[in-house]
Amino acid sequence: MKPVGVAQAGRLARALPYVFVVACGLAPLLAVLRASWRGTALVDGWPHLVAVLGFSLWQAVLSTALALAAGLPLAWLLTHVRFPGRRVLRALALLPFVMPTVVTAAGFVALLGPRGPLAGLWHAFGGTWPPFIPSLAAVLLAHVFYNYGVVVQLVGGAWHALGSRPAEAAALLGAAPWRVFVRVTLPLLWPAIASAALLVFIYTFGSFGVIIFLGGARMATLEVEIWRQTAQLLRLDVAATLALMQLGVTTLATSAYTRLTARTVRLAPPTMAPAPPPRRRRAWLAVAAGWLLVLGFSLPLLAVVLRSFAPLQRGATGLSLAAWQLLGENPRGSYFFVPPAQAIGNSLLITILASALALTLGVLAAYSLRGAARRGWREAVLMLPLGVSAVTLGLGFVLIFGPLGRLRDPWLIPAAHALLAFPLVLRSLAPALRSLDPRLREAALLLGATPWHTVWRVELPLLRGPLIAAGALAAAVSLGDYGAALLLGQPDFPTIPLVIGRLLGQPGAANYGQALALASILLALTAICALLIDRGER
Repeated sequence: MKPVGVAQAGRLARALPYVFVVACGLAPLLAVLRASWRGTALVDGWPHLVAVLGFSLWQAVLSTALALAAGLPLAWLLTHVRFPGRRVLRALALLPFVMPTVVTAAGFVALLGPRGPLAGLWHAFGGTWPPFIPSLAAVLLAHVFYNYGVVVQLVGGAWHALGSRPAEAAALLGAAPWRVFVRVTLPLLWPAIASAALLVFIYTFGSFGVIIFLGGARMATLEVEIWRQTAQLLRLDVAATLALMQLGVTTLATSAYTRLTARTVRLAPPTMAPAPPPRRRRAWLAVAAGWLLVLGFSLPLLAVVLRSFAPLQRGATGLSLAAWQLLGENPRGSYFFVPPAQAIGNSLLITILASALALTLGVLAAYSLRGAARRGWREAVLMLPLGVSAVTLGLGFVLIFGPLGRLRDPWLIPAAHALLAFPLVLRSLAPALRSLDPRLREAALLLGATPWHTVWRVELPLLRGPLIAAGALAAAVSLGDYGAALLLGQPDFPTIPLVIGRLLGQPGAANYGQALALASILLALTAICALLIDRGER
C-alpha cells in the first residue's frame, strides 16, 4: 500500500490543473458574464454590436474558403507526389501558423510598402508603386498566410491515412477518375475538410492583431471591439456582452470541430502506398506550382529580415545596421523610456515562466486523465481555455483584479499565457502518455520503485519528444501573444509584440526600422520553437 502522505500528495498534484483552470479560466469568464448582466445602455448599441458580429462572421467564412482553396491542392501534392524537398516544403507551409501576429503585420507592410522589395522591382521598370493602404484584401491575405498550413496538415494527414485502396477498387469497377474523387475520395475526406474549415474559422473569427495592423479603423471583429470598449471607451459592460457573443460562436464551432475530429480518418501508413515520383509534365507543373505558392507566402517573412537591414536615410542604398544599433539606445535620455532591447529579456522571462507552468500542469493533467473512470467531464473542464480568446481572457483578468488593484502584479501575464497554452500542451501529452506500454510501469513497481520514481525515471524519459514539442508550443504561444499583453502589460515592462506594435504606430524611418529588427528577432525565436515542435513530434 502507498503511504497516506504519498497518496494525498499524488491526489493534490493531479488536482492542481483543475484548480488552475477554474481560478484563471472559469473565474474570468464568470466575471465577464456578471459584467454583461450589469449593462444598462446596450439598447441603442445593439445595431453596432450586430454589425460587428456580422463582419466577424462573413470575413471568417471568406478567409476559410480562401485557406481551403490554397491548402487543399498543396495537401494533395504532398500526399500523392514524391519529389526532392517535399519535407522542406511541408515545413515551410506550417511555419506561418506559429508566427506572431506582429511579425506577419510587419512582413506584409515591409513587402507591400513603398520602400519594400516589390516596390523596388516595380520602380526598376519605371512604374510608381502605390502606398500601403490597410484593406480587407490585406486582412484576407494575412489570414490565408496563417491558416493554409492548417489545411495542409489536417487534410493531408487524413488523405494519407485513406490510402489508395478505395480509389483503386472504384477504378477497377470502371469509374472515371473524376467520379472516383467525387463519389469515393471526397465523402471519406469530408470530415477532415470540415474540421480543418472549422478550425480556420475559429482562428479567423476572433482575429485581433491582423485587423489592428492591416485592417484599418473601419474594420473591427468582435475581438478588436472588445479591446476598444475596454481600453479606449472604458465600457466594460459592452465589452463583456461582446465577449459572450464571441464565446457562444466559438463554443459551437469548437463542439462541432471536436465531433468531426472523432470521425476523421486516422493515420495508418501501411494502407498507403509510397507516393510515386513525378513522371508526367503535369506532375512537375504541380510541383512547381506548390513551390511558388509556399515561397510566395514566405515572402513577408523574408521581407521582414531584409528590410531590417535597410538604411534609415531616404535614398540610401545597400545594407545597414543602424536600426539594430538603435534597439539598445535611449536617444532622448528619458527616464521613462524603455529601450526596445529590454523587451527581449522581458519576453524571454515571461515565456520561460509561462512554458514551465503550462508544461508542469499539462503533465499533471495528462496523468489525471490516464485511467480515469469518467474522463469526459475532466477533459471538458481542462479544455475550457481552448475556446477563450486572449482578449476575452485579458478582459476577465481586468474585471477580477482591477477592483483589487492587482493589475500590476508581475504574475498575471505568465499566468494568462500558461492558460492559453495549457490545452495545446495537454493535447500533445495525453495521447503520448496513453500510448506507453503499461507493463513498463508495472515492471518498475514490481522491482521496488515508488510511483514518483517510476514517473521520473521510466515514463518521462520515454516522453522526451512530446515534452519538447509541448514546451516549444507553449513558448511559441507566449512569445507571440499580443491580445492579453495589450490589456495586462505595463509600460515599464513591455514584451516584444507590444514594442513592435508601438513602433509600427509611430512615424519615422527609425521607429519602423527598429520594429522590423525586433520582428526579425521574434521571427527567429518562433522559428526555433517550430523546429523543436517538428523534432519532438517525430
